[in-house]
Amino acid sequence: MRRNVLISLFVLVAVVVIYLSSCVHSSQLQVVVDGNYPPAIGNIIINKCAVSGCHDSKSYQNANGLLLDTWDHLFAGGDNGAMVVAYSPQYSPLLYATNTDSTLGLVLKPTMPYSTSGRTMSPLSRSEYLTLYNWIAAGAPDKNGNVPFASNPDTRQKIYLTQSGSDLMAVIDGKSKMVMRYFSIGADSGQIENAHEVEFSSDGNYAFVCFYNGSYVQKIDVASDRVISGVNMFDVTQKAAGGWSIVDVSPEDTNVAVTNYLANSMGIINATNMTISQSNYVDGGSYLSYAHGITHVPTFDTFLITLQYGNMIRKFGPHTKPHPFLKAVSLDGQAPRITDTGDKTSPNPHQIEMLPDNSRYFVACQGTNDVRVMDAYADTLIKVIPVGTYPQEMTLCESKNYLFVTCMQDVNANTLPGRLGSVYVIDYNTYQVVKVLNGNFYQPHDMCVDEQDGYIFIASTNSNPNGIPIHHPIPGGGRPGWYSVYDLNTLQPADSRQYEVLVFPYAMNARF
Repeated sequence: MRRNVLISLFVLVAVVVIYLSSCVHSSQLQVVVDGNYPPAIGNIIINKCAVSGCHDSKSYQNANGLLLDTWDHLFAGGDNGAMVVAYSPQYSPLLYATNTDSTLGLVLKPTMPYSTSGRTMSPLSRSEYLTLYNWIAAGAPDKNGNVPFASNPDTRQKIYLTQSGSDLMAVIDGKSKMVMRYFSIGADSGQIENAHEVEFSSDGNYAFVCFYNGSYVQKIDVASDRVISGVNMFDVTQKAAGGWSIVDVSPEDTNVAVTNYLANSMGIINATNMTISQSNYVDGGSYLSYAHGITHVPTFDTFLITLQYGNMIRKFGPHTKPHPFLKAVSLDGQAPRITDTGDKTSPNPHQIEMLPDNSRYFVACQGTNDVRVMDAYADTLIKVIPVGTYPQEMTLCESKNYLFVTCMQDVNANTLPGRLGSVYVIDYNTYQVVKVLNGNFYQPHDMCVDEQDGYIFIASTNSNPNGIPIHHPIPGGGRPGWYSVYDLNTLQPADSRQYEVLVFPYAMNARF
């Protein structure tokens, strides 16, 4: 009997110990669901946004594809791309959707969070809205202070996309495909300077941008995404306050050539200290009428420049004596000629692209809707490749031997309702059209290849008032454009997203 009692007591004690230990274990494993947000931010987003029927894991696909249950998911964006851009509350659509006071910023209807038949939700208070606003202005860090996309600034793949309707550069993260930053460019706060072209140095440390409605060429530190210097071209030219079209960086990153469409000229800038001497600026007059596209020979002392109206390009050596204008190169076998801007029958060359081996160059001809293949040694025509309407920019994918060409006004190739424009993919060795991309575009002007991540980014300007309706308004008004992303291996859309940006996304380039 005594033995049975002892056994019973032992069992009871064991059960109590197991129970207590299980309680302690359970307590140790208990996790407060904060989504990796700072407490004040998580209290708003987790409790008012990532809720059933809205932006939680079960409902987000019907809520603009935006999942908000964690900080990481927030920065994966939604169907229209980035909803929060660190340090840019004025360009973060999440704030438009949660704001009820127009004095604080844009107001987008319906206001989030909104009530349903089974759930009553009140809008964010002024204090809650300002909490979100100030958090984004401070970089939108997670609960441990980590700012999104801030790691590896020297090696992170970035795509720069100019917003020609505002003096801002969009910075796209190559891996996630999301807009990660906006930063200011341009030198005149009194006007929009219409950034026209951007190009990276070969080492990826710097980028250079020129402006069609401004006189500066600026140098950008890519690790920090900020303008660090610039040169006022008007100081040298005394006539070219605008019209700067295309920048072309030398192979050693020591110089930058730039063309001027309005002043019929070009200049060569010292890329290290961003200076230009009078001897490195050439006023071409009629020899460089409507100068636009530019490419160079390996020694960077001779250039090929498209003259945008007519049938010719100019082979040009700025320091060649006695005359720098070496040759007028005909694109159609007829006598070289320059015409006025109303001419629609000549090739009207817009852009030029040299192959990596410098054996051939390609010229996009917006007047005749084709790409002309030229022998780079003899400057003679090899092949005419018909493409879509109004070809503009070109870019190469060396790993695939592809030449991509945007056709900004192409109606016939694009079969999606209401869309306009296409991208032709040409094998630059066989001159065969591999595929015509006719997806979610509206007036695509530029694109860039990211071979590191296996994508091509295509920017739709959407500048026509009859273009695609906007998903949300943007500060300052205007019609937002967007970019689409395609897989380089399949030439199919990488996703179904329409990554909306600001007004008139125009020129883009990839860092590596």
